[in-house]
Amino acid sequence: MAFISSGYNPEKPMEGRITDIGPRHFTEFLPPVLAKNKGAWDYHEILEPGVLLHVALSGDKVYTVRCGGARLMSITHIREICDIADKYCGGHLRFTTRNNIEFMVGSLDEAKALKADLNGRKFSGGSHKFPVGGTGAGVTNIVHTQGWVHCHTPATDASGTVKATMDVVFEEFQNMRLPAPVRISMACCLNMCGAVHASDIAILGIHRKPPIIDHENLDNVCEVPLAVAACPTGAIRPTKIEYQGKQVNTVAVKQERCMFCGNCYTMCPAMPLSDKDGDGIAIMVGGKISNRITKPSFSKVVVPFIPNEPPRWPSMTKVIKQILDAYSADAHKYERLGDWANRIGWERFFEKCGLEFTAHLIDDFRDPAYYTWRQTTQFKF
Repeated sequence: MAFISSGYNPEKPMEGRITDIGPRHFTEFLPPVLAKNKGAWDYHEILEPGVLLHVALSGDKVYTVRCGGARLMSITHIREICDIADKYCGGHLRFTTRNNIEFMVGSLDEAKALKADLNGRKFSGGSHKFPVGGTGAGVTNIVHTQGWVHCHTPATDASGTVKATMDVVFEEFQNMRLPAPVRISMACCLNMCGAVHASDIAILGIHRKPPIIDHENLDNVCEVPLAVAACPTGAIRPTKIEYQGKQVNTVAVKQERCMFCGNCYTMCPAMPLSDKDGDGIAIMVGGKISNRITKPSFSKVVVPFIPNEPPRWPSMTKVIKQILDAYSADAHKYERLGDWANRIGWERFFEKCGLEFTAHLIDDFRDPAYYTWRQTTQFKF
């Protein structure tokens, strides 16, 4: 009633609405040809790596040039992207869910000129600013989490590992010569603010040690009940100990229950989780979201631990290159990485990729949801 007395009309909720809450509606930013043909497209095809053609039922055509972007960008970099969009696309562009940038133009000649311009822009060190590619049967951009730049619970870096990996597989970003698309994802801890559990290749930061407890300062900087309640496995309990000759309120951690999630550190800065020797990377493979040919699947752990080796993570990138090369050489056309591993058998997968197998890698998790829930549109009667 208060809203109505102030002039709000529930029959016309947008009338006279003035707000700065949230972004403006995306339809305001669509290129005119996309707005005109929204929901009325006939087909699309990939003309060459990084260049797509969409044809509408009306006959209108849109040529899209896709280039790799970064999850974290400087203002000057964003301004350059906007300048490119102003020059070629009437100020329009879009970001994909994997941090690629797509510029849409009206003719093939414009697309080729734009592609040449993008590939010609480089940083002072010689690396590409806007490499064109990431389409079709190749490696597209790596989606990743925060890492050491911003997050407080990472087990490894995100931007650094992604940069090192993309440098190793960059040729596959620029080409479409793999058997099928390969999606590489990166999460810097098991909380996965960016999910990687359904990726062809997943880079996952893992903690192996419980939090370190700063008994001296914990009671001064933390609310003990909040730290206790933050633990999803009930591994933390309040306690009192003698510390430097005086009794202090603190907590104790039941190590066998700890799953290294870092929730306690979120609530209590006197319980840091990061550890130089305990933190590192696990490699998972074989997941996918697509329903094509086979149903969606979760990734499986194939390398349980690789130590952090900044700035280039050579051991990690070597393993990823081994897996990608073996898959490229042996898989059938249209066969995703997990489908290839299932066809040849996971024992052969480890042999062909030159990876060590241990009994701890056997996927023996079975929950009623695992085999009873429908996870696909592929029904069989």
